[in-house]
Amino acid sequence: MGNRGMEELIPLINKLQDAFSSIGQSCNLDLPQIAVVGGQSAGKSSVLENFVGRDFLPRGSGIVTRRPLILQLVNSKAEYAEFLHCKGRKFVDFEEVRMEIEAETDRITGSNKGISPVPINLRVYSPNVLNLTLIDLPGMTKVAVGDQPQDIEFQIRDMLLQFITRESCLILAVTPANTDLANSDALKIAKEVDPQGLRTIGVITKLDLMDEGTDAREILENKLLPLRRGYIGVVNRSQKDIDGRKDIRSALAAERKFFLSHPAYRHMAERMGTPHLQKSLNQQLTNHIRDTLPGLRSKLQSQLLSLEKEVEEYKNFKPDDPTRKTKALLQMVQQFGVDFEKRIEGSGDQVDTLELSGGARINRIFHERFPFELVKMEFDEKELRREISYAIKNIHGVRTGLFTPDLAFEAIVKKQIIKLKEPCLKCVDLVVSELSTLVHKSTEKLSSYPRLREETERIVTTYIRERDSKTKDQVRGYIYKANIHQCCEWKVTLSVVIRRGWLTINISIMKGGSKDYWFVLSAESLSWYKDEEEKEKKYMLPLDNLKIRDVEKGFMSTKHTFAIFNTEQRNVYKDLRQIELACDSQEDVDSWKASFLRAGVYPEKDQVESEEGAPADTFSMDPQLERQVETIRNLVDSYISIVNKSIRDLMPKTIMHLMINSAKEFIHSELLAYLYSCADQNSLMEESADQAQRRDEMLRMYHALKEALHLIGDISTSTISTPLPPPVDDTWLQRDPSRRPPAAPNRPTIIRPSEPSLLD
Repeated sequence: MGNRGMEELIPLINKLQDAFSSIGQSCNLDLPQIAVVGGQSAGKSSVLENFVGRDFLPRGSGIVTRRPLILQLVNSKAEYAEFLHCKGRKFVDFEEVRMEIEAETDRITGSNKGISPVPINLRVYSPNVLNLTLIDLPGMTKVAVGDQPQDIEFQIRDMLLQFITRESCLILAVTPANTDLANSDALKIAKEVDPQGLRTIGVITKLDLMDEGTDAREILENKLLPLRRGYIGVVNRSQKDIDGRKDIRSALAAERKFFLSHPAYRHMAERMGTPHLQKSLNQQLTNHIRDTLPGLRSKLQSQLLSLEKEVEEYKNFKPDDPTRKTKALLQMVQQFGVDFEKRIEGSGDQVDTLELSGGARINRIFHERFPFELVKMEFDEKELRREISYAIKNIHGVRTGLFTPDLAFEAIVKKQIIKLKEPCLKCVDLVVSELSTLVHKSTEKLSSYPRLREETERIVTTYIRERDSKTKDQVRGYIYKANIHQCCEWKVTLSVVIRRGWLTINISIMKGGSKDYWFVLSAESLSWYKDEEEKEKKYMLPLDNLKIRDVEKGFMSTKHTFAIFNTEQRNVYKDLRQIELACDSQEDVDSWKASFLRAGVYPEKDQVESEEGAPADTFSMDPQLERQVETIRNLVDSYISIVNKSIRDLMPKTIMHLMINSAKEFIHSELLAYLYSCADQNSLMEESADQAQRRDEMLRMYHALKEALHLIGDISTSTISTPLPPPVDDTWLQRDPSRRPPAAPNRPTIIRPSEPSLLD
């Protein structure tokens, strides 16, 4: 077979596989294996039992193998079996092995003949086996039986492809001889993933059940549907033999006798049978592992290098060393401060591309959420004007006021400013919530020390809550102390404009004719200019004692007209008792009338009285009062707009100064002292069970990798083995399968000495 080093290759791969599985780590190594595929009742289980020399696999009708069985055969003096899911338990009775396979299968798949890709790991130690690793996969089927899902065919196919698609997996395609080889499910699916046939080994079973006068000689001679690695024929026990408890030793002897005595197979008897199949698989798997050793060694070295830096800290690890605990505490607190600041400033090493996080979320609160909350504050225009009217009347009392009272403005503004408190305090609450989330995320690197993480999170969160209270007090102070005493200055400086727009003054041709002017209506006067720039004022008309009346449209005029006149019969403009103003549409006329109404200029006939259902004191017919209401209304609008702008600018600065920057300073300068005062160093730096387990697993992984590299280094990569056969003609796929390829030229028969059976 070869030297001892090469014979240890398969056990080495098994050890690596179990070592990495037992410590719960994936070594990301695609370890070489042999997958057994074939249709139902093709004889796959019988072939595996013949390898072991024991009856240990479930039998029956339909799908018997419903989970992949990873079977590791190990040559040993003692004979027993072990399951990976039953660590420490040795099965000496192989009937118990069969029952355990059935129980473990039902535990995952249930008893309804369903399948599962979760494998069962079984290792068999025996003096009658050669080192092999095989995967027994469910047999391919076409029709669902009983409670099986209707897509059972595709489920099985997907499961098979998961295994045989890997380049490191050899495919053992099992086909019964009493069926048409061209329709073999095993060869068909193997050809899909291995079109060159580099990984496929053909096995022909049930040669003794072929019709009389027929044989599989051309198949076994690799002439019909040739494979690169060829075919090997085997004869399994019949169902009658199994029911009659015929032992496998006798079955192997009968198999050898069959090949030696059959006229079609006697010339190739030494290359047929279960012992030869096992030897061939052992050799081919060993050679396959040998070919993958360079890549395997490279992967192991890469993983070892990636672990060395972290393992270096654990090599001389002393859990109770006070110096180590002090150093670790300082490093953890410093790291927490750095992480917290990076999350706020947005300079972290890892950038989240899926959602906003850290400082970006706080920035969105400042510049999107908070302004939106301010904009949502809507004033009820009708209610506001009513409140202003009541405020003016209550301030004047029994007297009639000639001037707009400042106190009314202050009273209304105070009431409106109070409404700003809710969105401001809500902004503070949102920032506090985000900071608490940031603290929790920043303590993730402290998870190795649960008590330290818990205390750090509690102390910093408590401090943020304290700053939350102070920040809200500052905000309330700003709201209540807003400087509303500037109303008098604003009253003088603000131009309280109600409406601007183009109007036509209708004047007779004798006095200059009609002209268009740019009109500006305020609460005190009506002015008109030459154009929109409002630089050249033509006239300013006070609104005292003015009213509006309708004017009929002229015969040739296309414009709609209304007039303004003085109730005391005085001239309005020059020597005119009224001026006629014209618009392009009736809608414009109505709009201008509404604007004049806001300025306290009413129609000649009081239209307010016609409004049904309005309270008697809702609207005042006093033009002076209406002008005062309009003045205060516009002042309130202007003042609230300025306050909103000031608050939008002030709130982020206040929160950043009193809360965020203060929290960063607290973490860097005071957190460590608070930690020492709340608990002793030993309890703070007590490791979590997960961290201790992770350290142990990492050390075991490190030593397992080193041992694996050591084992691979000791193995010689030279062996006595048969090279891979040359390519064969596989054009049969494009031809009619019924047409056989041309016969090979006659070759002299090579007579080899017979080899003793493995069980002799």
